[in-house]
Amino acid sequence: MKIIRNGNFAPWFRILLWATGIAIAAASYFLLSGIEKFVGVVIGMIVLATGTYAERANMLHLKPFDDSYKKARKSYERDDDESKK
Repeated sequence: MKIIRNGNFAPWFRILLWATGIAIAAASYFLLSGIEKFVGVVIGMIVLATGTYAERANMLHLKPFDDSYKKARKSYERDDDESKK
């Protein structure tokens, strides 16, 4: 079971993040009080936002969790080495 597949979270993990975020926020809102309620709702919204971000990236065929930046960095290093010679 891989969490990251093809540069994005796996579908089951995106749904899990979304449902967990809603559950944390709702449970904090209804069961806690004071600053604990605020912190719980904020954490729940952050988890929910992460799942939503990954789902939207999937719909747009983006790969936010890909490691292609390493390939780009290596290609720039080769270009810099050739220009110094």
